[in-house]
Amino acid sequence: MARKLDLRSGRPVWFAYRAPSVPTEKLTRDVKTDVLIVGMGISGAMATETLAGAGHSVICIDRRGPLLGSTAATTALVQFELDQPLTKLSPMVGKADAGQAWRRSRLAVSNLGGRIAELGIDCRLTSSPSLYLAGDVLDPSALRDEAEARRQVGIGASYLTRKVLADEFGIDRAGAILSHGNLALDPRKLTAGLLLKSLQRKARFYAPVQATAIEDSRDQVAVATSLGPTITARHLVLATGYELTDIIPKTAHSVVSTWAIATAPQPKNIWPRAVLIWEASEPYLYLRATADGRVVCGGEDEGFTDEARRDPLIADKAKRLAKKLHRLLPRLDVRPEFAWTGSFGTTSTGMPYIGALPCHPRIHAVMGYGGNGITFSQIASEIVASAIGGIEDSDAKLFSFSRS
Repeated sequence: MARKLDLRSGRPVWFAYRAPSVPTEKLTRDVKTDVLIVGMGISGAMATETLAGAGHSVICIDRRGPLLGSTAATTALVQFELDQPLTKLSPMVGKADAGQAWRRSRLAVSNLGGRIAELGIDCRLTSSPSLYLAGDVLDPSALRDEAEARRQVGIGASYLTRKVLADEFGIDRAGAILSHGNLALDPRKLTAGLLLKSLQRKARFYAPVQATAIEDSRDQVAVATSLGPTITARHLVLATGYELTDIIPKTAHSVVSTWAIATAPQPKNIWPRAVLIWEASEPYLYLRATADGRVVCGGEDEGFTDEARRDPLIADKAKRLAKKLHRLLPRLDVRPEFAWTGSFGTTSTGMPYIGALPCHPRIHAVMGYGGNGITFSQIASEIVASAIGGIEDSDAKLFSFSRS
């Protein structure tokens, strides 16, 4: 039903921190539920907790198990700032839709912070400003225009000159945009916390179980599994990351590989306010600090071909990232203690596809997350839960599979 892919390689830094274990059951008989969710990574966990919290009976399956896919590969810079600058997105989708996409993204990050606090999940959450540095996509003049475009749609943004950037943050770049209200967290702890809250709400988890076939009718969806039993649900949610099932329509979607490193803890060397940092470049460098003072840095993105070519590049890519990191912040000890690679899906506009599949109103899918995976997972949990609950989300058309 879907191509099996190796979602990540190497050792992500998050394995240095213990995440709670999530118990699963063995699927031994046919079962029924309101909602079946395929995938137990961050997007599946968010959808599960939202739907179980709304009173639906929920079953989750995963061919690996909880937290064993690409979730651990993220660097977890949880930003409302989309990969596609507002000034670049507007000509692609229209000024109104671009502005609304950015506003919805900002709202999603705010909602996620509140959600984590309300559920009491310990995932080392911090609220952080971010710096968007001038690069080969947006030079200083274009960055000024970008900051103004954001302000015009109601999103605060401050342009910093080279002098202000150097004085306040010790970074030598031609300019930057300073934003507030982004988040940093531990993605494995968050995913485990959401799944455990869902268990308290009677969600059922079966793993390892692979969905092998889907048949949908007007009233239900039947999913055959690798173990033999069939799961019947009123709705199906496909949260399989970039391992796309055959039923999902062809879209302007591609798979990209990224690489990341993490240093040893060095809290005394962290830059002012531990701001999230990324570049207006292609590909761009992105970095953050962890709660104990490690520096996590990623980038060097390129199109995914296959694991056999991607994985041997880890050592070379780690050296390149460390060199770029040293050039940006010379005070840091940039020697990698962790190095890894992962892959993610992206789209031509940078906006994800979320919602019911064309001609399959009971099958919902989420894909094309790009660099905003956790932010878009929050939006997906809101849109899908509204659709299943019979409520129209005002932004559903922005992200739908039928959008122009």
